[in-house]
Amino acid sequence: MLIDTQSIEKAWEDRSLLSQKNVINDINDTISLLNRGEIRVAEKQGDDWVINSWIQKAINLYFAINKVKDMHAGDFEYADKVPLKKDFMQWGVRVVPGAVARYGAFLASGVVMMPSFVNIGAYVDESTMIDTWATVGSAAQIGKNVHLAGGVGIGGVLEPIGAKPVIIEDHCFIGSRCIVVEGARVCQGAVLGAGTTITASTKIIDVTNDKEVIYTGMVPENSVVVPGSYTKHFPSGDYNVNCALIIGKRKESTDKKTSLNDALRLF
Repeated sequence: MLIDTQSIEKAWEDRSLLSQKNVINDINDTISLLNRGEIRVAEKQGDDWVINSWIQKAINLYFAINKVKDMHAGDFEYADKVPLKKDFMQWGVRVVPGAVARYGAFLASGVVMMPSFVNIGAYVDESTMIDTWATVGSAAQIGKNVHLAGGVGIGGVLEPIGAKPVIIEDHCFIGSRCIVVEGARVCQGAVLGAGTTITASTKIIDVTNDKEVIYTGMVPENSVVVPGSYTKHFPSGDYNVNCALIIGKRKESTDKKTSLNDALRLF
């Protein structure tokens, strides 16, 4: 399937081109490739992640070329522009009743969706567990063997074009009710304790040595992180501000505590 990316770029600048059949086909083909995992919004190159901005544009244009229509899934009725994802058995994905994934999201073999939600453009890699009431936002990138525990909120982003999505790398454990948004990156093997919030500006403070080390927008590999706070001075007084604390590195005891139940993963 060949896509003329320039037709998408031109249509982004001139919406009158959205009436042209070749442009419509290129947009639809892009979403189809996303749905099959053959392309993705962001890809790791070396130590960094690179954004395919033309794909972000194609997703936004997909909404522009489609109208809201009546959709049904059994007794459930929806009114939306994006159909539901289908053919989970074909891909080896386990989907529990109450779970919803939109067309244009990719779920790799071995993924388990408890009642949860995965938005268009998201990429969820092999053997990842999306637990009850967890949400994976548009274009978010989730690695292999990740556990998104109950109620986790992974933010999505499609605009501004070029903005980095949330990235959760391989083998991470994201504890219950954690929030990761604004293009934050959780590097391989990291563990976020329940209720931790990571944004682009959250101070992530390594307190394991004599002198603190502060990160923002990125949790280092194999870090074990818990919610914390620090005192900040304001004109009206001193107040506690939320942060995240790196209290150690992942080790065997942590792995045992946070490992996924292989029996649940069996398709």
